[in-house]
Amino acid sequence: MEPIVLHTERLELSIPTHADVDAITQAAQDPEVPRWTTLPSPYTRADAEDFIGKATSWWESTSELTWGIRVDGVWIGMIGLHGTKPGGDAEIGFWMAKDARGFGYLTEAAARVIDFAFAEPLSIARIQWRAIVGNIASARAARALGFRYEGITRQGLADPRGRHDGWVAGLLATDDRAPAPWRGVLD
Repeated sequence: MEPIVLHTERLELSIPTHADVDAITQAAQDPEVPRWTTLPSPYTRADAEDFIGKATSWWESTSELTWGIRVDGVWIGMIGLHGTKPGGDAEIGFWMAKDARGFGYLTEAAARVIDFAFAEPLSIARIQWRAIVGNIASARAARALGFRYEGITRQGLADPRGRHDGWVAGLLATDDRAPAPWRGVLD
């Protein structure tokens, strides 16, 4: 699949490019990013360059669709659909630069990506969200997007730092996207 550019009222979502390397590298220095994501720590310029190189091949195979989130042409975050199987499932993942948090950009970008995923040509049936237990900001975003909390996977998430318990939530193409209670997590 060729990379698709998505737009919202305030954002452009497009494949990350070499022009984003410095912004990605800088944003990944925030200790909250590797704490809650699978990004390597320390994160180097070479890591960003490698990631950008992989993004093109992922789009070609449709295995992972990755977008840089931009405001007025400036990179502020990353969002993607992982393990994408047209007509099947995908997992959504995202992270934002520290200075871009708190403005609603993430939920705006994610809502647009979800709309794209459920429409043709992908026609995804189910999108999964996972996060390390304790990532309240990510959980709030997922709940706001309509994801339904499904439980905890014990030691179900792994990264270079080890194994972690993970929260899991799902969103079906047929679901009402109104936020639902996440008892024991956010309520």
